[in-house]
Amino acid sequence: MSLEQLVPDIATLRRGYRAGEFTPAEVVAVLQRRAEVYADFNIFITRLDPEQVQQWLTALAPERIDELPLYGVPFLVKDNIDLAGVPTTAGCREFAYRPRSSAFVVEQLIAAGAVPLGKTNMDQFATGLVGTRAPDYGVCRNSFNPAWISGGSSSGSAVGVALGLASFSLGTDTAGSGRVPAMLNNLYGLKPSRGLLGMSGVVPACRSLDCPSIFALCAADARRVFEVVAVADPGDPYARRNPFANTARGAGLPPAPLRLGVPHREQREFCGDDANAALFDETLARWQALGAQFTEVDIAPLLDAARLLYEGPWVAERYAALDEFIGEHADAMDPVVRGIIEPAAALGAVDQWRAEYRMQEYRALAAQLFGELDALVLPTAPTLYTIDALQADPVRLNANMGYYTNFMNLLDLCGVAVPAGFNGQGRPFGVTLAAPAMRDQALLACAEAWQARFSHPVGALTATPAVDAPQPAVLGATIDVAVCGAHLDGMPLNWQLRERGARLRQGARTSPDYRLYALHGGPPRRPGLVRDSAGGASIEVEVWSVPAAEFGSFVAAIPAPLAIGKVELEDGRWVSGFLCESRGLEGATDITGLGGWRQFVQQG
Repeated sequence: MSLEQLVPDIATLRRGYRAGEFTPAEVVAVLQRRAEVYADFNIFITRLDPEQVQQWLTALAPERIDELPLYGVPFLVKDNIDLAGVPTTAGCREFAYRPRSSAFVVEQLIAAGAVPLGKTNMDQFATGLVGTRAPDYGVCRNSFNPAWISGGSSSGSAVGVALGLASFSLGTDTAGSGRVPAMLNNLYGLKPSRGLLGMSGVVPACRSLDCPSIFALCAADARRVFEVVAVADPGDPYARRNPFANTARGAGLPPAPLRLGVPHREQREFCGDDANAALFDETLARWQALGAQFTEVDIAPLLDAARLLYEGPWVAERYAALDEFIGEHADAMDPVVRGIIEPAAALGAVDQWRAEYRMQEYRALAAQLFGELDALVLPTAPTLYTIDALQADPVRLNANMGYYTNFMNLLDLCGVAVPAGFNGQGRPFGVTLAAPAMRDQALLACAEAWQARFSHPVGALTATPAVDAPQPAVLGATIDVAVCGAHLDGMPLNWQLRERGARLRQGARTSPDYRLYALHGGPPRRPGLVRDSAGGASIEVEVWSVPAAEFGSFVAAIPAPLAIGKVELEDGRWVSGFLCESRGLEGATDITGLGGWRQFVQQG
């Protein structure tokens, strides 16, 4: 694959950087040229020029790749999030200001080695789920078909990643802005728990509900970015700490079987889109094939809560964020946005408290609903509209897009939008896994398991309008094992995995902290993998998913001096894997320089 064809997921970039195949500067240059091709999609409000980007590239010395988890990873920033020295517009030219410092989340990303490439288009003042409310900068076009809506308000952030202009992007999500554009552009979208990602330097929409969001080409990338930015923001009074951070309980899959809730059939709304309704049923069947158990639940309290977001006094928060600007520059606002926000000035404190009492009832009912569930699985949005249809009926159709999203921040939930294929008209479809706050990492783990089983193409550059058939694996009942020698696919002991129903999940590499030896004796010759942070290298491995019920017998069959321990992969994950006791290295041959066992075998 040439650099011009690069799909810039984080693992691909890190492998390329480590191997010396390309540099961050070369990647950025390719993506900047690619952005010019899609200029008519109105993705950017400010696209940074090479001179502006150079300041961050200069800081990326090659020897820092292992120090910086996002070394040379390009990203985009929604234009209601500050990037130092670059105007923040919130989608309105008259509102623009030039911040001296970056938002807290942007600072964390840059400190981790990520490289910002621009500020993206959005529904003005983050009010909309459609991507058409940007009169100063133009309608942001869908990555699959420029006649379709792209979703909002984080429209440019999603389309830019889908078209391969960056590895990931930041959006915001108050009512669905980090999930609806993800579905409409075939991406993974994380709406984190409120307070985990800092809001300092972010233009508020509804300050008590807002949170930054993450769009990514794969669930693993969303997790990597989340782990970098989920840092308590000292400048955000709404900041919260994740009690499960960096723990197996927080990051791992729920115990098998995975318990998923699904709305009663009469509560499933697709706005007349029968193709999406059928695809949702197919998606549920795939989750079941992966071992999930479903319970139909009543989501009426969630839907009732959702109506209060725009029909109740929470819309007054949007007015509070802009009251001075509205008083002086109301004519600069998109007419639909102004029509939603301006009337909220008449709402009073009594309205607020009455609505708050109702919302507390809905929160209690939601807590009961999730008491017996690991997650709720919902269509991310009912359907996808054309731009012409949306502009002819902007308020009602926008409301339809938020049917499954508007309640989540009000009820303190987190969610991950997951691509689920294409319907009969070639339009992307997706589902959202939702759970109570602080279960972000568990939801991301579920999304990673889904993606690993289906190998579903993401974005617009790699996607085809089809969904792979599910593999007969069991979600939540497998254990990933990294193998490095005779258990590799096609090697003499691989049968020990296959007879237990194990399946090859991915080819991978260890972190650059290991040495590989060919142990004395045999046949067959056996490898010995040993951790050596001072003089190690990255070694080729395969990750196999072993049914949990078979894991014990597999481990019991491993002869000394080999054992199963924890192995660190190149992407930062730790998985179970083959290691060797130091006593087993007597008479062994150091083959680290070959990079992997297959190369040793081929060498004869």
